[in-house]
Amino acid sequence: MKKIKVNLDKRVSSSYEIYIGYDILDRIGLIIAKNLPARHYVVVSDSIVAPLYGQPLLSRLRGMGLSVDMVDFPAGERSKNISTTLAIVERLLELGADRSSALLALGGGVVGDMTGFIASTFMRSVPYINIPTTFMSQVDSSIGGKTAIDLREGKNLLGTFYQPRGVLIDVKFLDTLPETEFYNGLAEVIKYGIIEDVELFRFLEKNVNDIKGRDYGILVKVIESSCRIKKGIVEIDERDNGLRRILNFGHTIGHALEAESAYTISHGVAVSLGMTAAVRVSEKLYDFPGEERNRIETLMEIVGLPCRIPQEVRTDGILSRLKMDKKKEGNVIHFVLLKKMGMPFVNGGVPESVLRETLEGLRK
Repeated sequence: MKKIKVNLDKRVSSSYEIYIGYDILDRIGLIIAKNLPARHYVVVSDSIVAPLYGQPLLSRLRGMGLSVDMVDFPAGERSKNISTTLAIVERLLELGADRSSALLALGGGVVGDMTGFIASTFMRSVPYINIPTTFMSQVDSSIGGKTAIDLREGKNLLGTFYQPRGVLIDVKFLDTLPETEFYNGLAEVIKYGIIEDVELFRFLEKNVNDIKGRDYGILVKVIESSCRIKKGIVEIDERDNGLRRILNFGHTIGHALEAESAYTISHGVAVSLGMTAAVRVSEKLYDFPGEERNRIETLMEIVGLPCRIPQEVRTDGILSRLKMDKKKEGNVIHFVLLKKMGMPFVNGGVPESVLRETLEGLRK
């Protein structure tokens, strides 16, 4: 089992371990009991993951003599709202959860975001551990302490920075992950290769068939590389004030696409479209090499990620959503763009005419 330490500002209480292995459910219980002792645990999961892995986890924890319950909610981004949040909190109170309790987020990014948000506010904060079950959450969203829920006006508009006490990654969870969700996670891995680690991008190009075939050895390497990149950036900039903003590559337009589609476009697909748009804007405004753009678009197409925006998602709607982006300053929306592979930067805004032309170009 691999172990990676996230060191945050030399504060021992905020630092934590990422554990990566295959078929480690039995050891997950031991790690939880050792690293996060609590009077009472509550597993928070969704309607898809709870039947698959929630009951086995409960059985193992109860077999160790731990007091543990489970709460689940309807799976999907549409549940990541204030109504579902309040329903979970009410259920926690019914179960007798208090400040001596701890939450265990068992699921993908939606589960992790919501559980972290609730943990940061329930009883003025209780500890939590992330147990990510999707490829995307294993390589990205479970690490770094960003928590959030969506509002009607946009994605992740209500949230906190609140670090987990640990991240426990069992690659075996990916055995049951639907193909579309697996490819969604690949979008975030490709992002790391583009903005930070050109060698990782080459590794993806070279091993694309083994990755699509979910080769265990290859996946562990990809997940470990992604976690090391994410943790390195988070250690430098925990609260998204500087370097960490490069992780938003593809996400500014991606979040607008998700919201405008009423979340019928998944996060990974939206990010892949956002990255394609960002690369094309970089080519237009900053002479990003055309051959590199072709490499990026080719890899995304090979792994099953689209590079075309659905006709039914209006350009005007996307541009309107961008104006509500939580990272904007005044009327300026900052975009993460590229000078070349591995050299991202945050620019001072992109003219609306260029954005419109780029978005329309992605429909052809």
